[in-house]
Amino acid sequence: MATRRTETTQESRRLLVTAAAELFAEKGYRQTSFIDIADRAGISRGSIPWHFGNKLGLLEAVLDDQLQAVLTGFSPSGDALEQVMGYIRLPATRLFITLLAEAVEAGSPIREHYARLHEALRQGARARLPAHALPAGTSPEALTVLLVGTVIGVHAQWRVAPEAIDLDAVEATIRALLPASLDLA
Repeated sequence: MATRRTETTQESRRLLVTAAAELFAEKGYRQTSFIDIADRAGISRGSIPWHFGNKLGLLEAVLDDQLQAVLTGFSPSGDALEQVMGYIRLPATRLFITLLAEAVEAGSPIREHYARLHEALRQGARARLPAHALPAGTSPEALTVLLVGTVIGVHAQWRVAPEAIDLDAVEATIRALLPASLDLA
């Protein structure tokens, strides 16, 4: 049975991760301070190093939390493309686009986490592709890179100009372009 102190510690950690995720999505990693996070969470800023060691440790907790949310949110029996397009619409996914610009910079502390995220997304997509149904001259690896890249690009465009991007039409177009043999449902 969990003690009250353990429950309080877990709640503090959850509040800090939630506040950091929101602020990193709004302002980016570099522009967010411990003070910003502590104020948003309503918790002492000294709690951040106690729970996470440093700001990078907090970022890792945020990205791991978001990655788990992505991976557990997909049903292996559901329509994969529909699930991905639905995930794009969630407010929490803004975090991935905001931090992507920082992730591509050499030496970025986010880079490794994005590499893991993209690999997890490619593995998830690859697991759903029937190998016998691939078009001639394609590989599962290359196709999953293309699919994940498409989704990331669509997501970025929609976050920048949601009024200009019809996600339902994009989903229908992706379905029309994929061979019928690649039933992602």
